[in-house]
Amino acid sequence: MKRLIATLAMTTAMAGMAQAECGSLTIASMNWQSAELAAALDAFILNNGYGCQAEIIQGDTVPTITSMVEKGQPEIAPEGWVDLVPEVIQKGLSEGKIVVTGDILSDGAVQGWWMPKYVADAHPEIKTIDDVLKHPELFPDPEDSKKGAVFNGPQGWGGTVVTTQLYKAYGAEAAGFTLVDTGSAAGLDGSIARAYERKEGWVGYYWAPTALLGKYEMVKLDHGVPLDMDEWKRCTSNAECADPKKNDWPKDKVQTVVAKTFADAAPAEVMDYLGKRSWTNATVNGVMAWMTDNQATGEDGAKHFLKENEDLWKAWVSPEAAEKIKAAL
Repeated sequence: MKRLIATLAMTTAMAGMAQAECGSLTIASMNWQSAELAAALDAFILNNGYGCQAEIIQGDTVPTITSMVEKGQPEIAPEGWVDLVPEVIQKGLSEGKIVVTGDILSDGAVQGWWMPKYVADAHPEIKTIDDVLKHPELFPDPEDSKKGAVFNGPQGWGGTVVTTQLYKAYGAEAAGFTLVDTGSAAGLDGSIARAYERKEGWVGYYWAPTALLGKYEMVKLDHGVPLDMDEWKRCTSNAECADPKKNDWPKDKVQTVVAKTFADAAPAEVMDYLGKRSWTNATVNGVMAWMTDNQATGEDGAKHFLKENEDLWKAWVSPEAAEKIKAAL
């Protein structure tokens, strides 16, 4: 009996040690809805299922990934759009500063320039970026109706850098278009919503998966040229490059990036979860649509997902963690 009690005590202590090994960590929540949802989901599962002390912090693609490579923090970026910062990612991988655990979006993501479907329907001849630039009058600048406008994302987004480079490469300024800094994700969304409400022309940067593209039907423009990945790495995604060329936008890998120092120290079960946790655009769009309709936070969305998709997420976690997560809900 004494031996049994001692064994049970040792097992309990070892379990406590394994749990404690996860420790404190930070998870980057980028300032768009799907990333907010992903960060909240990871925080809930890691804290409640694996005994971590995870804190969510705000981030953006370029500064967050750069900080992970240079400083090892934040420890986890659940939704890393790695193709937007290829040089930083390659540097971090080659120097052993970060690891990529897997594709959080199993079917990838789409970025590019979009216009409302009602504009595409009314003007079927407009299919490419060059076609758009022939008609500034159809995409008016809100500050100067004599000019067209290309709406960009906020500073800090990799997509904002690429849109700026493409604006130069396609000669948009010479074609009579201004590049509009929308200032924030909300500002970008608001510009689309206003255009739709007024049935006005709009063209600019956006991406999928998003709840907004489920609400407002948009058409992605053809770039008119094949994808050149060498040019993409050299200049299209490089804000410092002065001579960008026309280029296509690759379908993006959206992967979970983890600081190597955390990956080496974390319990194996935690890293196993981060490697298995993956969902489709359709799944994410559904949760985000619910969040938008209910004015819900990322944490609300994470709980909604966990309640409605148990068969999916239980495959990501250990049986013990699954019971703890269910109890926390």
